Amino acid sequence: MTILEFIIGQLGDALAVNVSGSVPHPMPDEFVTVEQTGSSTRNQITTTTLAVQSWSTSLAAAEALSARTKAAMTACEAMPEISRLTLESSYNYTDLATNRPRYQAVWSVVHYLGG
Repeated sequence: MTILEFIIGQLGDALAVNVSGSVPHPMPDEFVTVEQTGSSTRNQITTTTLAVQSWSTSLAAAEALSARTKAAMTACEAMPEISRLTLESSYNYTDLATNRPRYQAVWSVVHYLGG
């Protein structure tokens, strides 16, 4: 199992919305996407950067979903596969192509899983 699969599964269990690695078609009113944007290994310790995007129908709803998603991510730190989670940044990231409101949270994850 990869860290991406692990986080998608954990968020899917914690949130009452679709969570996947890509934008679903058709787009539901609310959903979350998780993308791996980087990874490094040093001294056999793997750190992965994840972009977690919370999509909704209004900016306020996207921000609220992002808050729930951040709480669910923070809870992942209690899992034995995760050594450390750090929220690097969180911001409005409205999709310019569709004008769809979304928030993005960028996480650094030290873990004991592949990819």
